Amino acid sequence: MKRLVFESWLLLLYFDFMMRLRDFKSLHSFVRNIEVRARSAYVDVSGAELCHAMDLACVFYFKRVLCLQRSAATTLLLRRHGWRAEMVIGVQIVPFRSHAWVEIDSAVVNDKPYVLDIYWVLERC
Repeated sequence: MKRLVFESWLLLLYFDFMMRLRDFKSLHSFVRNIEVRARSAYVDVSGAELCHAMDLACVFYFKRVLCLQRSAATTLLLRRHGWRAEMVIGVQIVPFRSHAWVEIDSAVVNDKPYVLDIYWVLERC
């Protein structure tokens, strides 16, 4: 588990730099182009374990983690471990808010399940 938390923390750092130095379009196309790796027969990590590792990494991160940063990092982490994860970006009109979360097979995995009732989906990648 320590290795997964450390890997998650490094992904948070990577996307933190990406969000500072590049634009949203770059981040979006990067996440869209990440391939799902084949699952290893000897290492089978559940999606819930990976999301828990990301939650812990967010606790130990040195500043507040944004939902876009967290969702991009979680998507990459899940895809690295063989899960077909999608980063979803949604919007609420009144009051205006945007939010990002991750889904596997149309089920929300890193947020509350009712997020789909609150936000309209703008993009899946």
